[in-house]
Amino acid sequence: MAYIEPAPIKDKDNPFESMMSRFNIAAQHLGLDDEIYNVLKSPTKQVIVNLPITMDDGSIRVFEGYRVIHSNILGPSKGGIRYDMEVNLDEVKALAAWMTWKCAVVDIPYGGAKGGIKCNPREMSPGEIERLTRSFTQSMHEIFGPDKDIPAPDMGTGPREMAWLMDHYSRAQGMTVNAVVTGKPIVLGGSLGRTEATGRGVMISAMAAMEKMKINPFKATCAVQGFGNVGSWAATLLSERGVKIVAISDHTGAFYNPHGINIEEANAYRMQNGGTLEGYKGAEKIDAEELLTLEVDVLVPAAVEDVITKNNVDKIKARLIVEGANGPTSAKADDIINEKGIMAVPDILANAGGVTVSYFEWVQNRLGYKWTSERVNRRSDRIMKTAFDKVYATAQEYGTSLRIAAYIVAIDKVAQTYKFRGGF
Repeated sequence: MAYIEPAPIKDKDNPFESMMSRFNIAAQHLGLDDEIYNVLKSPTKQVIVNLPITMDDGSIRVFEGYRVIHSNILGPSKGGIRYDMEVNLDEVKALAAWMTWKCAVVDIPYGGAKGGIKCNPREMSPGEIERLTRSFTQSMHEIFGPDKDIPAPDMGTGPREMAWLMDHYSRAQGMTVNAVVTGKPIVLGGSLGRTEATGRGVMISAMAAMEKMKINPFKATCAVQGFGNVGSWAATLLSERGVKIVAISDHTGAFYNPHGINIEEANAYRMQNGGTLEGYKGAEKIDAEELLTLEVDVLVPAAVEDVITKNNVDKIKARLIVEGANGPTSAKADDIINEKGIMAVPDILANAGGVTVSYFEWVQNRLGYKWTSERVNRRSDRIMKTAFDKVYATAQEYGTSLRIAAYIVAIDKVAQTYKFRGGF
């Protein structure tokens, strides 16, 4: 194939460029031909909408919404919708591509998509958020569909928003369509085990990596950055397996206790404290940046993108990084992580437990039959462990990091599918 110039990375790390630089390295390892390279690097569809919403005070505000479908070669596209002031097209494009690779790496029949609305849900009433969600669903009526594009919750959204989305889509169809969205409340066809699924996948990945590295979980220490749904479940499930969680954080601050934090107690405090750790007394408050550089065996970045960058990667002392968030490590930091001998389980593998159980939810909706939580956990654990083993073996075969190996596994699957389908 022709030599591909790695995507330029500007000083301010751009998530789409970070994704593309890794994609390019994996494509060269695979010897991907130009036709498939050009198909896979570009999103299939990008939709931008303006949503005029009547606010509670009677004023009208216009919100910008996005939906990017990166690929539907493997099946209907799948990906969350985030409500956040930082949402922009480059971020959504990167997250949509990551969803393609994530679904491929765990071998489920979905393509990748992502959506978002530039807003601050913390400053909006439930009524305003509902009107925004329904308006977005209306504008995406031709895009969404159980066989076309299946949204899910992401940052700033949850089961409540997915219920509104399902309801609005169903009304337009004149019938209940549970399978149009995942991450729904249980009573609307949500799956048991979905809430903890992403954090559980992080735990399975961490345990598999510790086994390869000969780290005894009962002697291991761990810092978890981000104590939302993913981080809190990862911390809970790792601590249940003997790992000592010495630091946790959320947007209000970071907390450190070298003797170990009682995660059950921290979870209870967070639930009683409006969903934040602010004022938590079970550990000493430390600088948020300091949590990333603590002397621990395992670091779980489970908050937002680009927290491990060229500016702080030198100070990281963890032996193992397991990425609970999407894109927490910038591409510029990859080489230094590899040089330091740190094993990093990449986001497209480590946090794929969420999309795996989302897939199970969709399957159950299509079957009209509910699985037990034991069945959901057993099947998702098996998929996550199988995926880890395949990525680890690929890393050994190609002499690459787990991150590049995960891209190789994913791109190879999508490329082969494209070839068998005969191109478009």
